[in-house]
Amino acid sequence: MSLRLLLPPEGVADLLAAWPDQPRVYQRGRTEVDEAMSLGYFNELVDTGCAPPDEIAVIKAGPSNRTAFLTNGRTDPGKLSGLRDQGYTIRFGNMQRWLPAFRTISQEIQRETGYSNYMHAFLTPGGQQGLLHHWDQQMAVIVQVAGTKTWQLWKPPVESPMREYNESFRVWRDEFIPGWEAAGPDLTVELTAGKTLLLPRGWVHNPHARNHEEPSLHLTFAIRERTPLWLAEQLLAQAIERPEFRRVVKPAELELPALVDQLTRTSQALASLLGGLDMAQVAARVRTAAVTDLEYST
Repeated sequence: MSLRLLLPPEGVADLLAAWPDQPRVYQRGRTEVDEAMSLGYFNELVDTGCAPPDEIAVIKAGPSNRTAFLTNGRTDPGKLSGLRDQGYTIRFGNMQRWLPAFRTISQEIQRETGYSNYMHAFLTPGGQQGLLHHWDQQMAVIVQVAGTKTWQLWKPPVESPMREYNESFRVWRDEFIPGWEAAGPDLTVELTAGKTLLLPRGWVHNPHARNHEEPSLHLTFAIRERTPLWLAEQLLAQAIERPEFRRVVKPAELELPALVDQLTRTSQALASLLGGLDMAQVAARVRTAAVTDLEYST
C-alpha cells in the first residue's frame, strides 16, 4: 500500500474512511519516499540539470517562472542552481511521469483510492517563500522531507472547487490576500521533517520558510477526488453507441425556439438511455476507469 509511505496507519485509515474536510497533521517518520526524493538527490538533479525542463518551475514570493533556467530550450544547471542560491523555490512537477519510483507510488495510490494523482516536489531555501496564498481543487498530502515549512491556513472561501469551477485563479480578487492577512490564519502548522499534512481542497494556504534557516523540501501528492459529476460522465459515456446521439444538430436547430425542442428531445433520449442501463455492468466498467484513467494535470 503506497499510502502507508505518506501516512502512519491511523492517517491511512482516516483518509480512506473519512476523507477529512479539515487539515490534519500526522507524525509519519521516514519511509522509502524520503529516499526516493531526498534533499541530496533533489540538489543533485538541480546541479546536473537532469530534470526535464517542462517539469521545472522557479518561484519567489509570486507566480512561477518556467523559462529563467533554460538555455536553448534545455535545463541549464548553472542557471537553475544560481536561482536556488538566490532564494528561488525550485519545483519539480509530475514526478510520476519521469521518475520510476514515483510512477509506481502513483499507480498504487490510484488502485487504493480509485483517484488519479500527480506529485510535485518543492525546495525552498531557508528564509524564503515560493508560492503565495492560493487554494487547490484536490486533496493534497504534504510530506515534509527536510527542514521546516510554515503553513498558514484559512477556511475555504468557496465550496468544493474543481478545476473548471471556482479554481482560485479563475475567481481571484485583489482584496483576498489583504483580507486574509488582516484577519490572520485560522490555523498555522509548523511542518517538520517526518510529518505529513492532509490539506483538503479549497483550504487557502500560504506556505513559507521565512522563519527558518535550513532549506525546506516537501513533496505534494495531489489526489484528485472523483465526484458525482465524474460518475455522471461515466454514465453518459455509452451514449455515443446510440445513433440518436450521433445525428447532426442542424444550424437552424440551434436557434430559438427550435433549440428548446432539441434540448427536450435530447433530455428524453438521456432518460431513456439511463433507464435502460445495467448498472452492474456499468459499475464494472466505471471501476476499471477509476483505477486506470490518468486525467491528472498540473
